[in-house]
Amino acid sequence: MGEQGELLASATAGHRPFTSNQAAWAEQDPSDWWQACQDAIRSILETNKVPPSQISCIGLTGQMHGTVVLDGKGEVLRPAIIWCDQRGAEQAAELTEQLGFEHLLRLTCNPALTNFTLIKLLWLRRHQPQVWNRIQHLLLPKDYVRYCLTGEFAIDVAEASGTLLLDVARRRWSGEMLKEAAIPEQWLPNLFESPEVCARVSRRAAQLTGLLEGTPIVAGAGDQAAGAVGMGVTRPGTVNSIIGTSGVVFASSDRPVLDPKGRLHTFCHAIPDRWHLMGVTQAAGLSLRWFRDQLLGGTGEGWSYDRMNEEAATAPPGSDGLLWGPYLMGERTPHCDPEVRAGLVGIAAHHGRAHVLRAVMEGVAFSLRDSLTIFDELQVPVRRIRVGGGGARSPLWRQIQADVFGRPVETVQAEEGPAFGAALIAGVGAGIWPTVDDACDTVVRTLDRVDTRPEVAELMDQHYQRYRQVYPALRSLAGLVPQLSHV
Repeated sequence: MGEQGELLASATAGHRPFTSNQAAWAEQDPSDWWQACQDAIRSILETNKVPPSQISCIGLTGQMHGTVVLDGKGEVLRPAIIWCDQRGAEQAAELTEQLGFEHLLRLTCNPALTNFTLIKLLWLRRHQPQVWNRIQHLLLPKDYVRYCLTGEFAIDVAEASGTLLLDVARRRWSGEMLKEAAIPEQWLPNLFESPEVCARVSRRAAQLTGLLEGTPIVAGAGDQAAGAVGMGVTRPGTVNSIIGTSGVVFASSDRPVLDPKGRLHTFCHAIPDRWHLMGVTQAAGLSLRWFRDQLLGGTGEGWSYDRMNEEAATAPPGSDGLLWGPYLMGERTPHCDPEVRAGLVGIAAHHGRAHVLRAVMEGVAFSLRDSLTIFDELQVPVRRIRVGGGGARSPLWRQIQADVFGRPVETVQAEEGPAFGAALIAGVGAGIWPTVDDACDTVVRTLDRVDTRPEVAELMDQHYQRYRQVYPALRSLAGLVPQLSHV
């Protein structure tokens, strides 16, 4: 990114997807992230002819909640248990019983969810003591990449909010949570605000990537906070709706707003003295990808996302009554339920592939609307909605969101999402802009707007009321499915 916020070069490097050996388990090899990082950086420097000497600062972002454990030599002890893994339901329940639901909210602003880092640690302690006994350091995914780049153990307060070990209101590690969970404080990385320079590129990393030794790196932020910065969602009133692998509805706040029922996450924002509320759909874009890969034969059969969107658009709004409950990996908002499973409800003989594709897209939008419903309940202002992620590239999914939400939706010019936000945060660390707000005011621009169609919105509101009956029906079946448990 240039000093005026213009995009100068970008690169993408792939890595292996997560593995899932049991229902709702998900793991990745951290070395894959580091290798992909090296490949992408070298592509930027070599293919795009970017002189390393012109890089004034580096920003980092990445998937949240992943648990990377290292020994005393900094070696990874096991594959990372990542954000969507749900294996820790028993540990989450035990911690809630131990501390009490309300006390947990007072300590961390959040309930004990299986997605959070602490719950994964507690699972390791019980089921893999041979790993637990060797742990000396705990990192999250992007912070493991920082460690590889710099040799430093660091984390930002926005990312740390998702560990269940942070006093979110005071933006510091919670001594009481560490004591109650029996987690050694020395395992934890040093805390920083997102725009703070916290580390510099090491000699070894410089040799591997082509970066200059000593290049500064800011603390950065997890993908949702960084993505919100990239979309200009920094002040109260502007909300973003993101459809990536997961789905997120995100609102900024000048204070830590607490949902007394624990349905929303209250985290520190990537901006000092600001917080955000976040609702999460576990399987948003994942729902569409699962349907493509498992039931349509994947890209090998020519099923691109563009082709799926074209076919879904041939079905009518409301999918002739077909409903999708997107619970492939359990659910977070508003149900906080790792055990519920997905369902396609209301299938009739006349339904075809187009109906199912559209129903999947509408079901994800209904799930995101659940979070907006809670925002209204908590009197969180929603004056404009900006959409992002892979779902925002689909004209159909943008229109579905506008109709389901009953509000217009906007897109912004930047397509790089969290990476764009991480670059803005790095620009603040480099002194190009004085604050993150200034950076967003200078750089972020609205690209287009999709208006709600009143007659369709009325129909979708009726279907949303039906959709809200899908979860209780699926939940009633969850306990009837036999489970095999392996450690």
